[in-house]
Amino acid sequence: MRLWYILDCFSIKESEHSILILAAVASPCLRLIIAICPITSWEIDGETVETVADFIFLGSKITADGDCSHEIKKHLLLGRKVMTNLDSIFKSRDITLPTKVRLVKAMVFPLVMYGCESWTVKKAERRKIDAFELWCWRRLLRVPWTTRRSNQSILKEISHAISLEGMMLKLKLQYFGHLMRRVDSLEKTLMLGGIGGRRRRGRQRMRWLDGITDSMDVSLSELRELVMDREACRDT
Repeated sequence: MRLWYILDCFSIKESEHSILILAAVASPCLRLIIAICPITSWEIDGETVETVADFIFLGSKITADGDCSHEIKKHLLLGRKVMTNLDSIFKSRDITLPTKVRLVKAMVFPLVMYGCESWTVKKAERRKIDAFELWCWRRLLRVPWTTRRSNQSILKEISHAISLEGMMLKLKLQYFGHLMRRVDSLEKTLMLGGIGGRRRRGRQRMRWLDGITDSMDVSLSELRELVMDREACRDT
């Protein structure tokens, strides 16, 4: 999924022997396909580009194995830092609760969700995201961890319509729909598995599409049909 997201930001040019990713400047390049076709060097505009295990792209760390756990952890830590810096506002009695909630949605959640469209979120990371969201609301309400209050009562007091994980899923659906509505798109072909090859032996890693279909509890064909209607996709 990380590769598809990168390809969507670049201009793609196909030749007889390779696909060149055209960048404005020569920067360290990722060994994107290790098992199928090991890459020893890249050439962009006649310049040989260094091959590395990971690099930073648009503020996100892209790794050879495509793992997103480090990115999720980093964004959750950044969100905690911002919440801590807002303590003086949360303590103020002159600011209403709805205003404080909107402040969290405007200043904390967008920072945590930056680049989440490309994340493959596993069960362990989903639990961390849910725990972070509840930590935010408890900190906003000044509820100490020693107080025996259920998560449901916290969410009810906040009157939060959609969870943080739900917001991330909505962004993923919008991006998926954007690609599915395109015609003859390389990113679309990659996402739907239209490239030849086989996966490695053993237990298979969770794929980006697996996370969406599991969360929506629909098949891939049903999901594609859903996102073809842009207005319906926005309301999902």
